[in-house]
Amino acid sequence: MAPSAPQVVVTGLGTVNALAGSVSEFVAALRAGTCGIGPVTVFDSTGYRSRIAAEVRPADADAPAGVASALRRRLSRSDVFALRATAEALADAGLAGAVPRERIGLAIGGTTGGMLRGEESLRERIQGTRDQYPSASVLGAPISASADVLADAFDLAGPRLSLSTACSSSANALGAALDWISLGRADVVVTGGTESLCRMTFAGFNALHALSLAPCRPFDRERSGLSLGEGAAILVVESAEHAARRGARVHAELLSYGNSADAHHLTAPHPEGTGAALAMRRALARAGLAPEDIDYINAHGTGTPLNDTVEAMAITAVFGEAAARLAVSSTKGAVGHTLGAAGAIEALATILALRDGFLPPTVNLTDPDPTCAFDLVPRDSRSATLRYALSNSYGFGGNNTSVVLGRA
Repeated sequence: MAPSAPQVVVTGLGTVNALAGSVSEFVAALRAGTCGIGPVTVFDSTGYRSRIAAEVRPADADAPAGVASALRRRLSRSDVFALRATAEALADAGLAGAVPRERIGLAIGGTTGGMLRGEESLRERIQGTRDQYPSASVLGAPISASADVLADAFDLAGPRLSLSTACSSSANALGAALDWISLGRADVVVTGGTESLCRMTFAGFNALHALSLAPCRPFDRERSGLSLGEGAAILVVESAEHAARRGARVHAELLSYGNSADAHHLTAPHPEGTGAALAMRRALARAGLAPEDIDYINAHGTGTPLNDTVEAMAITAVFGEAAARLAVSSTKGAVGHTLGAAGAIEALATILALRDGFLPPTVNLTDPDPTCAFDLVPRDSRSATLRYALSNSYGFGGNNTSVVLGRA
């Protein structure tokens, strides 16, 4: 008989996003229903249809102290976010000297890497203010660079993986971390995602007319598009047995994940939500849970007319009668759509909800769409005792991932 899979738990949390430079700030902002969406300042947005996004505060966009100068020179904005979030997560987990470096894995999701710095170098070349590309902008360009930076900065010598599956990238990173712990390939995995705003994605979503002119309003009858965001969230995961041996605090349980591909369209979800439903069903099956066991869903909930309707259809298809008692909210009205980091930031919000006993609100929701017939937690958070929760992440190309989390 094959040995049963170990219980996998989350022992470290870290984040940088438009609401906060730490987990404690993030949970306070979520509970307060704060919106972090405002004018774009990291690049000139003149001429774009929409000119707002959820930016990380300047004080949280500087490289942390102690980073070696050679490494500091090559850091992209995405790398800085990842470094700050990882430093917080590792300190929270109390890992210093507790685990051999070769037994700590690293799985990081993202989509833009050092694109913003590369764009700036190209602009300077075109304007004639620079005659060659600086090596730092080239070294920091790949999506994989952030994982390389983290391994170097924190001496993480275990298995390393960079994932890019559009907006489900960091949700899949959490899934890879779960698999590595379950298979014994690492004792601890540092996992999550990082993303910075850049002109390419901003211009692309503008061209698609997918950006809202005002802060996004997920699941609202008058919703008109998404708001882009940036930031990072990092989780430290390990088996419950390993955590107990070293006396680590446990924030939540990472139970399972499920993924699927729509195989339908480059940018649009399947109109019946079949892929999204399949990802949720696979996640529930792996966790050994029934639909009625789930108390809360942190929805993908982008605020675009099509996405929210399709996700609501998928949730109804999976949960049936149990959907009537579900709390379903989107945190994108608070932190924006952080693309490759969205799965990790939203999983973090879900963990905080489970740990601290509250429902994160759907910020900016004032007139709920009747086709999304759930408790959408409009505007204000509220106290709730949650046992199990689901976090959904759906990306371009039909990349669907659902993560199941449980209260510790």
